[in-house]
Amino acid sequence: MNGRVRTEAEYEELSTRLLDVLIRAGLILIMVVLCYRIFSPFISMMAWAVILAVAIYPLHQSLARRIGAKQGLAATLIAVLGAVVIVVPTALLLSSLGDSVRELVQGAQNNTLQVPEPRPGVADWPLVGDRIYGVWSRASSDLPALVQSMQPKIGELARSALRFVAGIGGQILLFLASFIIAGIIMAFGQEGSRSSEAIFARLFGPRAGEFIKLCTSTIRAVAQGVIGIALIQAIAIGLILLIAGVPLAGGLAVIALVMGIAQIPLLLIVVPVIAYLWMSGNYGTGAAIVYSIVLLLAGIADNFLKPLLLGRGVDAPMPVILLGALGGMASNGIIGLFIGATLLALGYQLFMSWVARRPGDSAVNTAG
Repeated sequence: MNGRVRTEAEYEELSTRLLDVLIRAGLILIMVVLCYRIFSPFISMMAWAVILAVAIYPLHQSLARRIGAKQGLAATLIAVLGAVVIVVPTALLLSSLGDSVRELVQGAQNNTLQVPEPRPGVADWPLVGDRIYGVWSRASSDLPALVQSMQPKIGELARSALRFVAGIGGQILLFLASFIIAGIIMAFGQEGSRSSEAIFARLFGPRAGEFIKLCTSTIRAVAQGVIGIALIQAIAIGLILLIAGVPLAGGLAVIALVMGIAQIPLLLIVVPVIAYLWMSGNYGTGAAIVYSIVLLLAGIADNFLKPLLLGRGVDAPMPVILLGALGGMASNGIIGLFIGATLLALGYQLFMSWVARRPGDSAVNTAG
């Protein structure tokens, strides 16, 4: 009888403990969901700010040592410099892209676009030559009728383009806010480093230091060696095209940025633009020579920027970085281009280090 009573008491105690655990887990889950909903509008901005802070922190420390270990002043100077050197040209190029898209949409709606006649050689292109030549000829001879026949598709394209133009201002402000937050993070970098170490120690135990080193090196390698170089080249090419008055300068700069992240040679953009400068008849010989030289220098700038900004090769394959960039841009706009490439490369590195590690190993093996 006593044994039966003791069993029922234990059963009741177990039920009580299980109920307590479920209630606590439910409350924690509710708190996590509420915190996520509150913080979710700022996730992209904070992720990009952390990436910037980690990538620029060595420069911040070097500058702080030169001005008397003033962490806040060094962070402020870097944030202001970043806003002037990167955000302002980016804003100009995106504004140019928005103007080009708006003019194109208005021209299509008002029947003011002029399409030149295609060359006969276009029809000889493999597979698609005849079709392109037919559509191009129709657009050149009777553009309003072509626009009318494709009205549903053009209408949807115009709405998408206008939405993109409307989002340009928000992307620029988000970019600027990320720089400001990155400056604040760097100003309190030492405290943040201790907090990060404590978090990683809680998550990964004795291997926390190894994962911190892996995350830091991957972020800096991708942010500086891939995204940083691609951004510098895209801004340089875009500004040169803007000064030269080349049509669609902003759009060409965005294409150059994506190609730079994908490690595709930017000469594929630069050479046709140089050909346009010489064949359009809108530039004198001296101007065409100057623009051609600076465009060529901007197109091959990665050859001497990589040794300066990248201390080692990027371990993540280029398809991983490209997919991260395109997926990030599809989900979060222009700023997602940078966040997606860095985070997917980091996730790949962490996953491959876990795959390469064997039980009993004492170090993290990164993917080659």
